[in-house]
Amino acid sequence: MSATNTAPAGERARYDVAALRRAEFPWADAGTVYLNHASTGPIPERTRRAVDEFNALRARPFELPDTRLFAIFDESRRRVARLLNADVEEIALATNTSWGLNVAAAALPLEAGDVVVVSDREFPANVYPWMRLRERGVRLELAPTTDEGWPDEDYLLERAGDPRVKCLAVSLTQFSNGYTVDLARLSAATRASGAFLVVDAIQGVGQLPVDVKATPVDVLSCGAQKWLLSPWGAGFTYVRRELVARLAPPLVSWMAFAGTDDFSRLVQYDDTFRPDARRFEFITLPYQDFVGMNASLALLDELGIGAIRDHLRTLAAPLLAWAERRGVRVTSPTGAHASAITCLAPPDATAVHARLREQGIVTSLREGAIRLSPHAYNTPREMERVVEVLEGAV
Repeated sequence: MSATNTAPAGERARYDVAALRRAEFPWADAGTVYLNHASTGPIPERTRRAVDEFNALRARPFELPDTRLFAIFDESRRRVARLLNADVEEIALATNTSWGLNVAAAALPLEAGDVVVVSDREFPANVYPWMRLRERGVRLELAPTTDEGWPDEDYLLERAGDPRVKCLAVSLTQFSNGYTVDLARLSAATRASGAFLVVDAIQGVGQLPVDVKATPVDVLSCGAQKWLLSPWGAGFTYVRRELVARLAPPLVSWMAFAGTDDFSRLVQYDDTFRPDARRFEFITLPYQDFVGMNASLALLDELGIGAIRDHLRTLAAPLLAWAERRGVRVTSPTGAHASAITCLAPPDATAVHARLREQGIVTSLREGAIRLSPHAYNTPREMERVVEVLEGAV
């Protein structure tokens, strides 16, 4: 099952891949086959232009009044809310995924004796913040994975029923093998038990539809530099509306408080937190990066996340067919838990990975497997090219 069965509003059934490449990724026809979006996504041409135009203004700051600057963040929150089918008041802007995960670990009401369950082999950003809670007597439990190295959802569901387990922290999509959790199943279990559900979404949002109204979570954090094709330094944290007022930021920025929008009265020192998720933002955020994120999110909204997901599913087919024919182990799941990440583990993965790079095919080597992660503008012909190189290298 994907992250949700409900696609965001404005979904498009199809889009023109050739036109997308010409307009936004013109370098893609110059020979390089870029399949490394699970590491860093390229910024589209519209995003590059938007950032360049903003930086030209930044050289003349008298042309950037505060109202114009804060309008950038307002647009970012609106676009992220649309992406997740959330309310704007539930969105806090951040520079990376780690910020939101640290907010969750530090601000959730966890006490000595409580247990946080995280699947083993998680990306470290979703482990270390919880590990630090041992100083408060909170225990981190690393749940065993399946024989394939994937999260054992049955075990996670069983642990969610333990009254000592107060939080379940998961990645929407695993970085090393592309496994996508059944978020609806985990959501239902944690809603029933009263445990918090915290989601590291950086490897899922942008390639899979996510709807936090249909599939409730408590905190979701996501950097935008991968599947959202945005500049480094842009990202966001979603905090469920009912939870916002219960959580105090672990670190406070001066604009986390009510009344600080009025720069003519900054020394009134009202220590009332803002009533929305902006209380978790740490100002000043990089305006130029959020200008870029806004442009990239506009493009993804035009294409439709559901349409992107469907396109990416077709791109995986040649790789899987080749692996089956040659008897090469596939470490990523197919079917309900699949994502846009396909991982192949040939006998000498390091050498094969190097051969792909020599042929202009950019992938990653993760946990003993070659990770291939295409995006909306990649083509079936590019995947056939990958198969041709793999055939000669294995």
